[in-house]
Amino acid sequence: MEFLPLPPIFIAILVLLFLASAIKVIPEYERAVVFRLGRVIGAKGPGLIIVIPIIDRIVRVSLRTVTLDVPTQDVITKDNVTVQVDAVVYFRVVDPVKAIVEVEDYFYATSQIAQTTLRSVCGEAELDELLSQREKINMKLQEIIDRQTDPWGVKVIAVELKKIDLPEELRKALARQAEAERERRAKIISAEAEYQAAQKLLEAARILAQEPIAIQLRYLETLHTIGLHNAKTVIFPFPLELVEFMKGRKSND
Repeated sequence: MEFLPLPPIFIAILVLLFLASAIKVIPEYERAVVFRLGRVIGAKGPGLIIVIPIIDRIVRVSLRTVTLDVPTQDVITKDNVTVQVDAVVYFRVVDPVKAIVEVEDYFYATSQIAQTTLRSVCGEAELDELLSQREKINMKLQEIIDRQTDPWGVKVIAVELKKIDLPEELRKALARQAEAERERRAKIISAEAEYQAAQKLLEAARILAQEPIAIQLRYLETLHTIGLHNAKTVIFPFPLELVEFMKGRKSND
């Protein structure tokens, strides 16, 4: 029994189908993890790669930075205050093979670790520390999450607390506290200003007492200032020597 030779066009179609399934183009931001008969042989790309149809299977992994929005978590702080905290996590895959082989879904796993770590770290801090030392909390969250995701080939770049929601009663109490603090500072500033003004007046009085002519100069300067601001007012200066003469005459009597 003789086999008829395949038509050239049929062979060309088979070759084109083979090349279409064997040649893959991997973008710059991706890597292809290749499994050959179920065993991983490494990550390939970027650019043009060739795989064996049916025998090889590829899984594409993105190397771009991923923004993970951590859902709002109910947290009880160290000083027993209930707050709602949410955050954002920035991470990227640095080892595509580990990201596929070591964990089933690295995105979901990172999300769950971020949520549990957020509750744990914020629960160990007091409310004042949570509000005033966000940078310290962010660094601690990043360190813990990165340490746990490192075996999966995932690198945590940054963690940022987005929002901290306080109970309404606590907001009112903090507002009253802030208002009382502002009033206290205002009173201290006013008292300090009065004290400084009194010191300046005392120094001025001492200078005028040492130099009587300074009183007359100040008197003439005041008259000049009044004349500038009130053009229709005519001012006749009263001679201070006459006052001294009257005082001397009264003492003699």
